Amino acid sequence: MAPDFPRFPTPSAGFEAPLEMLAACHGRIQTQCATLLRIRSHVAIFGADDAARSAVRSVMRYFDGAAHDHHEDEERDLFPALLESMAGSDAICIRQLVDSLTIDHRELERLWDILKAWLVRIEAPDTVSPERGEICLFVDLYGRHIAREEQELLPMAARLLDSPDLARIGQSMRLRRGITAI
Repeated sequence: MAPDFPRFPTPSAGFEAPLEMLAACHGRIQTQCATLLRIRSHVAIFGADDAARSAVRSVMRYFDGAAHDHHEDEERDLFPALLESMAGSDAICIRQLVDSLTIDHRELERLWDILKAWLVRIEAPDTVSPERGEICLFVDLYGRHIAREEQELLPMAARLLDSPDLARIGQSMRLRRGITAI
């Protein structure tokens, strides 16, 4: 019998607490990364069956939607707010961190494009060749990226950003998702 792809609960936070919302998203990203690893193993054993296709749809929906929004939340709102908070000061550390995390985002997007092409073949279903290792690269990079954000970026943002900054970030995150009512 083919194994199931369980869904795991993750903490949630609202737009009124954007830093907590970003941290909660990290847990959901890690859950989806674990599902990617299970899909790879499952397809190697059972092929592109209904369980694999269902898991693929869920993972693609997540990384094409919420994970993409997460990167946008950081790059369009959080990173600029942090950089602005240091205006007139030596912001070299923040600039290097933001630049490095942005580079990670581009590499994650590049790897996602490769993985998505593989996942689409499972969903189709086409003949599925073995995945070539990009899943491990993607999962490893996300793990390092999330650790850096949680150990450096989010604590720094909590120290440097005031309530109005956080409210603007939360509002922008809400609007990015098409949510206009509070």
